[in-house]
Amino acid sequence: MKTSENKNIVSEPVVSYGVSQPTDITDISMLDMSKVYTYANYLTWRFKERIEIIKGKIFKMSPAPARKHQDISAKLFVKIGSYLENKSCKYYSAPFDVRFPNGNNDNDPFTVVQPDICIVCDHSKLDDKGCNGAPDFIVEILSPSTAAKDIQDKFELYEENGVKEYWIVDPENKILDIFTLKSGKYVLVSKYNEEQNVSPVLFPDLIIELGKIFNQ
Repeated sequence: MKTSENKNIVSEPVVSYGVSQPTDITDISMLDMSKVYTYANYLTWRFKERIEIIKGKIFKMSPAPARKHQDISAKLFVKIGSYLENKSCKYYSAPFDVRFPNGNNDNDPFTVVQPDICIVCDHSKLDDKGCNGAPDFIVEILSPSTAAKDIQDKFELYEENGVKEYWIVDPENKILDIFTLKSGKYVLVSKYNEEQNVSPVLFPDLIIELGKIFNQ
């Protein structure tokens, strides 16, 4: 989430592989949503709305996730964190910036997203700004306003950038879809409901009881 505390304000317009713009962007309405933006642009914005950039295009995030969304995210994060304790992989929850480098300029990518939960096993991808490259494992928890983005735009993004495992959690229907990457394409492992136990493909000895995750 971009806030005024982590902005470096400069006096000159930002010129990047995206658009030139005034640096003092304090409201999202000051942006032209039809334009292409980059991570360099993103770092200068000072409005409170949560946004992501996917291939240069701005996508608004939920203003504040519903309590059910937060409960599920917290329970999964605690379960995953407990499992990964004393293991080499790192785990993070939103807001945590994940940048996907592009072929033209890896230092100023056209994509920065904030997955609900991600696991990164390659420490060379981690820096003070977040993760630069594909995490190994991503969990997105659907919200009504962002479900289409998670199911389509992020699905395609994670697939083409090599995220090995992608979970889509549907709080309303208490369903979990698990996808794993095979030959560069996501394959649905299975759909799971609240009565089942699941394990990540990458971490088969991690057992998660979905009844405890979905039920309040």
